Amino acid sequence: MSEGWGVENLRTEVVVVGLGAFGSAALWRLAERGVKVVGVERQGIGHPFGSSHGTTRLFRVACMEHPGLTTIARKSLELWTDLGERNGATYVRQTGSLNVGGPESRPVQGARRAAAEAGAPTTDLTHDEVVERFPQYRLGSDDVAVWDPGAGICFAEPTVRAQVAEAERLGATVYPHTMVTGIDVGAGEVTVHTPMVDIVAEQVVVSTGAWLSKLVPGLPLSPRRTPLFWFQPRELGSRAFELERFPSFIWEFDDGRGLWGHGSDEEFLVKVGLHGDESAAAVDPEELDRYIHPREDIAELSAVIADRFPELDPEPVKVAPCMVTDSPDGQFLVGRYDERLVVAGGDSGHGFKHCAGVGELLAQITTKETPFTDVSFVDPTRFS
Repeated sequence: MSEGWGVENLRTEVVVVGLGAFGSAALWRLAERGVKVVGVERQGIGHPFGSSHGTTRLFRVACMEHPGLTTIARKSLELWTDLGERNGATYVRQTGSLNVGGPESRPVQGARRAAAEAGAPTTDLTHDEVVERFPQYRLGSDDVAVWDPGAGICFAEPTVRAQVAEAERLGATVYPHTMVTGIDVGAGEVTVHTPMVDIVAEQVVVSTGAWLSKLVPGLPLSPRRTPLFWFQPRELGSRAFELERFPSFIWEFDDGRGLWGHGSDEEFLVKVGLHGDESAAAVDPEELDRYIHPREDIAELSAVIADRFPELDPEPVKVAPCMVTDSPDGQFLVGRYDERLVVAGGDSGHGFKHCAGVGELLAQITTKETPFTDVSFVDPTRFS
């Protein structure tokens, strides 16, 4: 540190700005390669103020959003399994998942298409088979399902913390509670400015979630407020909504709305959310409303749960604010934005399950290796 109140200068090969789901994975995968890498996070590691918290996230292999995501999900599972075997932890719990809706609905058709193109094993369930195996559902008359046996849930905060810890073990330097005030990309180097240290590097990976377009102007991203909800059965002690009997699901109704969620365990409650609200107004992440409003936030979801899951108490026992950052086409922005700048964001509500695989892609792109899968559909320059 220089004398007085000066700013320290630090030189490295790569800086990763933002250590949520994508950034923590990128830090880990770069450190795994022996790259001299520094990670910067404005909050603590595994914090509840962005988009990478909330205890659990759905994990799917037959990804309805795009067939190309199946390969990334499999890479995430491979990396997390290897990491868990080394440190004795579990980051993905594979209990299977249901994609429910009419025969032509997006969850059903999307899962079938992804499974067919990627060779993922799935099973089609008729209306009567869903009723028999999963009596918790009050199905629509035409509802069917696709069963994805490799799916389940992943664990949010423990995964982020583990990825950062593994990166540090491998030699990465981490600055938590450090706000980036600017990024200057020059012809020969990039400088990441913070109040206490300027980090000069050959390249920077920016993965700041809802704040991404603030640090990289021009990206067409729209953050929105998305509360998370937890519930319990009407009959306390009922086992009907335990995870093994009520695994993760995505369910679309005829009107385009729907539910997603998963069952409970000793360490977490039933988690259910409403989808179909992508028209919510964009928010400034610096001004996010962190209060919970019963009428605006809870009433619609509770009414839908009372109708579709009648054995579940429709009043949530816990609610927490979160954010989703949408891209125009619902796909991530992952890749090189210019010669010294790589970006990752635009999760569009389905990012966490892919984060270890995305981290591997970011490391490969940054080090100019050949990516393990086609990344053209997530190219961040595709909107230019």
